[in-house]
Amino acid sequence: MAQQIDRIREIVERVADDSGLEVVEVELRGAGKARMLRITIDKPEGVTHEDCANVSREVGTILDVEDTVPGGSYTLEVSSPGLDRKLLKPTDYERFAGSLVKVLVREPVEEQKHFEGRLESLNNGRITLEVPAKKKDPPRKVEIDLANVEKANLVPEL
Repeated sequence: MAQQIDRIREIVERVADDSGLEVVEVELRGAGKARMLRITIDKPEGVTHEDCANVSREVGTILDVEDTVPGGSYTLEVSSPGLDRKLLKPTDYERFAGSLVKVLVREPVEEQKHFEGRLESLNNGRITLEVPAKKKDPPRKVEIDLANVEKANLVPEL
């Protein structure tokens, strides 16, 4: 399965690169007729419906011709990461420095597993968040090892 998802990712990356798009995530879930291939793409100015349609058409054609998806039957979904985009790679943390984020950690940091704050930086494998003050306390900085991050998302600021 890992080899198949790697091959699928290679195809998706090639198609996305040709269109000036970034591949955020490639997920293959389920089995049989319930198999779902979910591709998330992005670009600095935002993803359009046309971007999604083009990637879906090109990737779908290549996958079908090369019979790349195990079991043959699957549903293909191509979308943008949305306003609450996941942060998955170190480059995501660098790109979105200054943004408001929610972070869930595997092992508690300062006796806490959930954080929401402003992402300041990523240095030497550690992210720094500025967490808002509680009551009369000043805001504080929290450092979290990137390897300890279970899940991180942007928080939309409208």
